[in-house]
Amino acid sequence: MDEGLGIMFDGFYKGKRVLVTGDTGFKGAWLCEWLLGLGVEVYGIALPPEGSPSLFEQLNLSQRIQHHNLDIRDYDAVCRIVEEVKPDVVFHMAAQSLVRLSYDKPVETYEVNLMGTVHVLNALRQLKQTCAAVFITTDKCYRNREWVYGYREEDPIGGHDPYSSSKGACELAIDSFRKSYFSDPQACGIGVASARAGNVIGGGDWALDRIVPDCMRALSRDERIPVRNPYATRPWQHVLEPLGGYLRLAECIYRGFDTHRPAHVPLRVLCSAFNFGPALQSNQTVRTLVEEVLQNWPGADWDDLSQVQNQVHEASLLHLSSDKAFHLLGWSSRWDFKETIKATVHWYRSACETSFDPQAFMTDQIKSYSACLES
Repeated sequence: MDEGLGIMFDGFYKGKRVLVTGDTGFKGAWLCEWLLGLGVEVYGIALPPEGSPSLFEQLNLSQRIQHHNLDIRDYDAVCRIVEEVKPDVVFHMAAQSLVRLSYDKPVETYEVNLMGTVHVLNALRQLKQTCAAVFITTDKCYRNREWVYGYREEDPIGGHDPYSSSKGACELAIDSFRKSYFSDPQACGIGVASARAGNVIGGGDWALDRIVPDCMRALSRDERIPVRNPYATRPWQHVLEPLGGYLRLAECIYRGFDTHRPAHVPLRVLCSAFNFGPALQSNQTVRTLVEEVLQNWPGADWDDLSQVQNQVHEASLLHLSSDKAFHLLGWSSRWDFKETIKATVHWYRSACETSFDPQAFMTDQIKSYSACLES
């Protein structure tokens, strides 16, 4: 265990068995790297990474964790892995996470996002031990009314596009299972929470149709950056911000099972939905983000594609309120907008160098972020 990575969690994660679904994805790979630094026995479930490069392969995670190539839609396989691993903590991240792709593949989006979530929930019912499970959904699960204030956890669930709608459906399923099967976590030993993060960015995201990877691909080729919706506002945050929130939430739930050390917050209260969004100042337009990227990596300008025909609907305004996470978990964002962009661009620019070591680089960024958690 690297002590520089684990101060915040007071050694809680060392030796724990943690199952991460979607470990081959961008956020999943970052989480696995952080967990390894905490001394965790990490297990993963996911399909092979799509495209090249992939952060999962860059980190050589297939050789460093116990990874299982399987489709989250395969219920029997999911049950088998959960039974074999007997995890202390589960982070469910496996998803079809692209809004624009969900328009092209709506059935697959609902199958992966909704039924994949149901498969993991039902598999947890078979566990005969204490387990804290955090299901990651999205800030887009809310019924977006283009409000100027941040959405709170009790606001209505909705979703315009298939991706957002599928994630709203996940939240409904999680809440139903929690009430139907895990209503008394002390008795059943399973604590279930959901986590809704803002627009997550950071090094190693190579997905198509995401603004930061689009920027980095264009800049690395000295091309102009294509920007579909420059005036849309998003709650931008570095990937380490919500991951720290997920880790903190799972820790608090697990500790809540200890009846000999009563928790400050009742376990039933922790087993609920939580927002993990950035500070208000990080709610910025896509245009502002692109221009800040260009401050850190000077290159060609950008092109406004907002008037191009056949554009699919994407929300224009989206804010989150993270007051609940602050008051109940002691969590709040640490890196402001400029620091978030700086850390993200630094990763990609460094990745262009032949001497780039992604594992060492990410460990340094996790250490730097962890130090902010203690300040």
